[in-house]
Amino acid sequence: MTVFLKSVCVFLFSIALVAEAQPPALQLAKVYLPGMPLDGYWVSEKLDGVRAYWDGAQLWSKGGNRIAAPEWFTRGYPDQAMEGELWMGRGRFAEVSAAVRRLRPQAQEWRQIRLMLFDLPESRQPFAVRVQEMRALVAASSSYTLEMITQTPATDHDRLMLQLDKVMARGGEGLMLHHGDSVYHAGRSDAVLKVKSYQDAEARVTGHVVGQGKFAGMLGALQVETDDGRRFRLGTGFSDAERRDPPPIGSTVTFKYYGLTATGLPRFASFLRVREDAPVN
Repeated sequence: MTVFLKSVCVFLFSIALVAEAQPPALQLAKVYLPGMPLDGYWVSEKLDGVRAYWDGAQLWSKGGNRIAAPEWFTRGYPDQAMEGELWMGRGRFAEVSAAVRRLRPQAQEWRQIRLMLFDLPESRQPFAVRVQEMRALVAASSSYTLEMITQTPATDHDRLMLQLDKVMARGGEGLMLHHGDSVYHAGRSDAVLKVKSYQDAEARVTGHVVGQGKFAGMLGALQVETDDGRRFRLGTGFSDAERRDPPPIGSTVTFKYYGLTATGLPRFASFLRVREDAPVN
């Protein structure tokens, strides 16, 4: 009987783990290309932080991992679903990523983090109305950790590129476009576009290629595979520390590239970072 009860407990615990790992159904962006119409879009800065989903009681990562934020961090948050970016400031992705992944949050780190609100997944209103709803939520909240990303109507391509240049010059990552008439829709959609000086994507690490010459004994390149099955190598963009301790096989990495080759592979692909949304001790 004892063995049976233990087996049942293990089975139920496994179910709980699977349920907790189910990623939230989020809206995903496509890439803005010159010539696309900008009528009706709102523009905001694309923050280099950790995307987070607030379900009304708990923060979750894009990958479906529970984020162990301090209790005081979310005190005063509304009981409705919100989506935002956990952010410390431009150029501080590594710091916020490390803080968010800890199973035991460190107060001194979280005091520097803000949840920068950019959407309301459960609202059925068009985005232009959701902008007003978000402003009202932030104004009504007693939390100093909840802020809203500035949203302004887009105008034309030249002004968009000027805005992009200013953001990049200040160390930013890029811009985001949300169409004002669009309702929130899980999955990739033209309603949301990212505007960057380069494109980026994610791939799973399938192998390590040993380096040669000055990289002897370290990583030479990562062998990676995208979701659509395309395989290639990432050999640039790594620091010496990352070459000594490369992303493990099975992890997901973000890379940047500049269009596609004639065979459909990313052109001039370069490593950016590990997608670190799994908790650590």
